[in-house]
Amino acid sequence: MTVKLSSLFEHPNCLLSRRNRHQFLVTLLVNIATFSHGLGVGWMSPVMRDLQTDQSPLDFPVLVEQVSWIGSLVGIGSVMGNLLAGTLMDRIGRKLVLFGIAIPYMTFWCLIYFVQSVEFLYVGRLMAGMTGGACYVVLPTFISEIADTNVRGRLGSIILLSVNMGVLVGYIVSSSVDYFASPPFIIALPVCYFICNFLFPETPHHLIRKGKFEAARESFRFYKSIKKDDIKAESEFEHLKFHLTKDESANSKALSYKDFVTRPALKAIGSASVLLICNQFSASFCITTYLSDVFAASHTTLNLSMCTIVIGVLQIVGNYVTTLLCDKYGRRILMLTSTSGAAVCLLAFGFFTYYAKDNNLSVVGWLPLAILSIYVFMCNIGMVGCLFVVVVELFPAKIRSVSVSTFVVILSSTVFLTLKIFPICMAVWGISVTMWCSSGITFSCFLYFCFFLEETKGKSLLEA
Repeated sequence: MTVKLSSLFEHPNCLLSRRNRHQFLVTLLVNIATFSHGLGVGWMSPVMRDLQTDQSPLDFPVLVEQVSWIGSLVGIGSVMGNLLAGTLMDRIGRKLVLFGIAIPYMTFWCLIYFVQSVEFLYVGRLMAGMTGGACYVVLPTFISEIADTNVRGRLGSIILLSVNMGVLVGYIVSSSVDYFASPPFIIALPVCYFICNFLFPETPHHLIRKGKFEAARESFRFYKSIKKDDIKAESEFEHLKFHLTKDESANSKALSYKDFVTRPALKAIGSASVLLICNQFSASFCITTYLSDVFAASHTTLNLSMCTIVIGVLQIVGNYVTTLLCDKYGRRILMLTSTSGAAVCLLAFGFFTYYAKDNNLSVVGWLPLAILSIYVFMCNIGMVGCLFVVVVELFPAKIRSVSVSTFVVILSSTVFLTLKIFPICMAVWGISVTMWCSSGITFSCFLYFCFFLEETKGKSLLEA
């Protein structure tokens, strides 16, 4: 048994092997930030429902229009976080940006605790969005630069896994703990995250680009868990250094529009655009944010708090499946499975709510939970769980930094748009038509992926 366990840890694809263990452990540490962000998102979902009722924990009224702003301002904050992180991480380094992520998140919980008016909630959600936006820019880059190719997909998918674990904990805490009892304890998370950032170095890629070759060599040894006298590892570092310095020399020439109209660039832009549309207009994030309202409108006979917790668990299961499968079977098959399954589930959910308006379907009152559970699982095994992994790998090396940053800014802007219009669509069109529209968009994305999405598994980030 001991021999088998030892051989398992020596396997190059094992995350706890000597080569990969520091990459894995550091990935877990930096994802305290994404877990915390998810916790804030999940915590707010039941709270936003309660703010409109007599059970509101606050001593001032909150209107439906104000709730839509509370829900959607996270998108504007996310754009701000994208721009700040994207501007700063190449100038001051990934590590300093990672340190800065903790500040707006602590501000969010302080404003939640000391709330005096709805404006406190507005600013708090803006701060929470800044944390999420910065995470979605700097963490995919940071992890891709410290991870070996054979584990990069699994480590990258931990970002969304951590977010969804946080969402689940947020649902549970918000449903079972008093509004004002949560913030003093939750604020310990960003403090722990801030301290953990002292435990690991800057990425070797960034240090090489800044000409700090000795520090880069030490960083490379740390993340690869190798000794100073390892000749093979030394040649591996020199290979990385050669390619990055060559790329820096090539990239020192200003980017021109011609770099964005090459065949690989246009194909990458097209696929990234469809990924963005699929991720947002499939209603995956909207349903997570307004989950309590969606279940309330679904004619389910089950307890709403229990339903939200079940969905939170399925989000985690879906993301965990992604971490297991994306490096083994590739990204493309997961995207195709995800989009086709999600489209069918949205269609079915729309039909159920349509017939439940005029018919007593209480005998199958569990069906909305079953459909949304499958839907959430399908979303998280591909178009949510693999999103940032695929986007980073799609773009050619020369335009990757600019393109990924632009993509994330547009994604955050779209988050604001979808979160703002989703409750309005449910109020004006009804939940059935809203779900059918999302189903049609998701199925269209499935057709695109069938014909045009390339497989990026095993692709080196040094490739053009």
